[in-house]
Amino acid sequence: MQPFWKMNEFLEKEEAILRMLKTVFDPEIPVNVYDLGLIYGIELKPDGICEITMTLTAPSCPAGDFIVEDIRQKVGSVEGIKDVKVTIVFEPEWTKDMMSEEAKLELGFL
Repeated sequence: MQPFWKMNEFLEKEEAILRMLKTVFDPEIPVNVYDLGLIYGIELKPDGICEITMTLTAPSCPAGDFIVEDIRQKVGSVEGIKDVKVTIVFEPEWTKDMMSEEAKLELGFL
């Protein structure tokens, strides 16, 4: 088990990563990728590598490369992150049900 100060550092890094993900937007949708439900997993390795598993709203999303690069830059700016690896998957398939309540409200689905 990690000492509590190491656990606090880890939690602070995770929070900083989430804050950064909430600043990444699909240029065509006024909601961030986290609240859209596009982020399926975040794994922070002890060596400073952050692995993010995500999807896109559609396999042919023209903004996919832009979104991935924005995630790499912003998450990579978090102190202690040495590299960001983004893996795009299409299973499970993204649906509107994966959005946060705030995102559904913003987009008029509630």
